[in-house]
Amino acid sequence: MAGDTGMAGRVALLLWAQTLGLAGARTPQLLVEPPWVPAVRWDRVTLTCQGLGTAGATTWYKDGQRWGQRGRDHITVTKSGTYTCDKPGTELSSPVTVSDAWLVLQVPARALLEGDTVTLRCRGWWDNTVTSVSFYREEEKLRWHHGGTELSLSPLRLQHSGRYSCEGWVEYWGWKKSQAVTVTVQELFSVPVLEGPPEPTEGSPLNLRCLSTPSPLRPRAPLLHVFYRDGQMVGGSWGSPQLLVPTVGVSHSGNYSCEVRSEDGAVRKSSARLRVTVRRVPPSGVSLSAQPPGAQVALGDRLVLSCAVAEGTGPLSFSWHREGSGAPLGTGPRLELRHVGDNDSGQYRCRVSGGDSVAESDPLNVTVLVAAGVGGALLFLVLLVGVTVAWHRWHRVAAREHQERAPPNPSAPPEEGEVLYTQIVTTERTGVSPRATTPQDPQVTYAELWGHHGRHQEHGDIYENVL
Repeated sequence: MAGDTGMAGRVALLLWAQTLGLAGARTPQLLVEPPWVPAVRWDRVTLTCQGLGTAGATTWYKDGQRWGQRGRDHITVTKSGTYTCDKPGTELSSPVTVSDAWLVLQVPARALLEGDTVTLRCRGWWDNTVTSVSFYREEEKLRWHHGGTELSLSPLRLQHSGRYSCEGWVEYWGWKKSQAVTVTVQELFSVPVLEGPPEPTEGSPLNLRCLSTPSPLRPRAPLLHVFYRDGQMVGGSWGSPQLLVPTVGVSHSGNYSCEVRSEDGAVRKSSARLRVTVRRVPPSGVSLSAQPPGAQVALGDRLVLSCAVAEGTGPLSFSWHREGSGAPLGTGPRLELRHVGDNDSGQYRCRVSGGDSVAESDPLNVTVLVAAGVGGALLFLVLLVGVTVAWHRWHRVAAREHQERAPPNPSAPPEEGEVLYTQIVTTERTGVSPRATTPQDPQVTYAELWGHHGRHQEHGDIYENVL
């Protein structure tokens, strides 16, 4: 157990030396065990010179003078003084003081970071009892100390850095005051800086980054990141230092900030505010289309005009205008005329508004085809008359065929185009005997009437009656 404690102390001391910035690439580290500074002579103090260089080639110095303990990397100190070391080709290490004072204030020999808990202890010479202890920071008495030989600082803040000392009654030796020791509190992480685009475009992603550098002494310390907009938390508390909004709108505008917290919340640091204003894309590329295509429509037919926008974000408002017409014809991206009239011809435009921006389409000429409508009505009338005439002709032909098939009626008046016998006379030819046995061609007298429309009937209109 003692060996584990010693190893932990040496690691802590190395980190402490690095924290103080006294270690370079070629500067050895002087570690002390027990891990308290200043060390006291009545403890069994071991110093270790650790760093680059050949093992066993360490040179030791006491109070600035080369000391006889040459060659060894570890030494045990029994005398008070200030000790340093070096190795071939390296610089001189940081000093370690071993005290033999009546009253000593000790600080842990390790890196002190924000959020830690540190205890300072006030010790009497050879551990003589100390009473009525007071602690001082920068020579000012700490009023909040409530007695005892230890002063606890928790959680550590950067403002706890400074020079501390203690005063008390040392048994047998009376009132004593210690030498001042320096307490240096390092940042656990730096103050965050919020980075991101101040004027993103509506509809685009927004990526905000909360940048903070962790201490090299605790590079893997778990940290939480919290984002705020106008003082309200957004996105929750996460380990990721980024806030991603896939698609921003105008409502995402505001004052953003971020806060970095230690895992237990003891250390919190906030960034400066970043003003984010989401910009809308102004409307542009307004175009018109018509149905029927070409915007040529017959009188009384239906016409539909559509308005399209190539670019533009946010709420867009549409209005329709016709040349010579003062008031808008309609709103919305679609204008419908159910029954176009003569006065609907003209040039139409679509106007699109988005916030403070306005865009207008090129004019579209609408032509109402009036003649085509009258011609269609006339064609319908001609067809109607043709059907009527055909029906009448068919009816007359059917009536005529019916009369021809029916028996003749002597009292009925003659139909137009029939052949009537007005007189039939048989005459004998001159010089032929009435008693001749050889038949002779009779002479027939007949008359005929002209047919329909005065046309002479070709055949079937001449009848003979042979006696």
